[in-house]
Amino acid sequence: MKKVLLIGNGAREHVIGETLKKAGAQVFTYGKVRNPGLIELSEDYFVGGMRDFGAMRDFALKVKPDFAFIGPDDPIADGVADMLLELDIRSVAPLKTVARLESSKSFTRDLVKKYGIAGNPDFKVFFSDDGMGEFLRGLGRSYVVKADGLMGGKGVKVSGDHLADETEGLAYAVECLQAAGRVIIEEKLVGQEFSLMSFCDGVDIALMPAVQDHKRAFNGDKGPNTGGMGSYSAPDHLLPFLSQKDIDKAAEIIRQVAAALFKETGCEFKGIMYGGFIATASGVKLIEFNARFGDPEAMNVLPILNTNFVHVCEAIIEGDLASLPVKFENKATVCKYIVPQGYPDNPRKGEVITIEEMPADVRMYYASVDQTPAGLMLSSSRAVGLVGIADTIEAAEKLAAGACDRIKGPVFYRSDIGTAGLIESRVKMMKELRSGV
Repeated sequence: MKKVLLIGNGAREHVIGETLKKAGAQVFTYGKVRNPGLIELSEDYFVGGMRDFGAMRDFALKVKPDFAFIGPDDPIADGVADMLLELDIRSVAPLKTVARLESSKSFTRDLVKKYGIAGNPDFKVFFSDDGMGEFLRGLGRSYVVKADGLMGGKGVKVSGDHLADETEGLAYAVECLQAAGRVIIEEKLVGQEFSLMSFCDGVDIALMPAVQDHKRAFNGDKGPNTGGMGSYSAPDHLLPFLSQKDIDKAAEIIRQVAAALFKETGCEFKGIMYGGFIATASGVKLIEFNARFGDPEAMNVLPILNTNFVHVCEAIIEGDLASLPVKFENKATVCKYIVPQGYPDNPRKGEVITIEEMPADVRMYYASVDQTPAGLMLSSSRAVGLVGIADTIEAAEKLAAGACDRIKGPVFYRSDIGTAGLIESRVKMMKELRSGV
């Protein structure tokens, strides 16, 4: 039986731990709070800071795992995989130099440009405000300003949505510049976004089903951006507004980026390579890359993984993915997040929620909650992910929505994620875009 050190304590790590245990592994978890779902499935659970490398090292030496799985973006960017490698523990997570694929948006844009890979929008990286206004005006009223660093999904502001005019755009760009020493300004891409995650051993990739995340806090894609309010996937592993050609184009970008990373750094990317893409009138474009599972997207794909997850992890580490057929069930999934009232700007935290018994055909994953003597306590972030799995998106959505109503307390969720109305509006948009209407 394999021993796996799992680092992280969110819903993403809960489903990773569940899938590892299902594959026959013993799970040992290092988290910053006590996730009740992970506690239940772990052989041992240590509470410590994500930047406390000393405590992490001591726990790893105590566990002596066969390998580690690092879930969140921060410890990956900070080099936890490098630290563990010094202890002769290999990880399903990239080393720090190639983890820049996520931790530095400018690194990724420049890499894609340097190696002639398709998918980049018109962009420029600024290290001072010199020429910033001129470039922004050249993009007209369609631009995006991106902070260069890990921002929890909240560092991107878009003209028309978050930035009312050029003055606001420049002000935010200067703010990002002062914080990180650089900022990216790029053209605004119009279309439908999708997540295409892949297992990557540094050379070969194995694709997961495409997923669509929903960043806005409220129904109808209203309100501020969040870490993700929920997501859905389709039984054919495409999405209703995507073609196989779109997926093939995105997959080719992922493959070429994996090769470019090795050429650029001499280091193979071993872990989860997750491309954020957008289908536009002129084809598939790259929004960004992440160096780990998406959250909530992990909850869509891992419960329907047919291949033994431990075998997948070992193939990633050994560089042997090409010899392992990775299969997923042909099922639809819908994930909805329960979040505190007021999330994300002014969330109610420190309050207790209660959870009624869940139906057998719903998966529940604990996110930012803490198991205390008083009960299950809300933090300031997403609390519980609920996933319906069925033969159709419609049936999966009904399962997830029914489960959400079984959680009581000062919380809410987006009721429109996965519904026919919202999906049809996105299909219609893409038809109009691609027909030139």
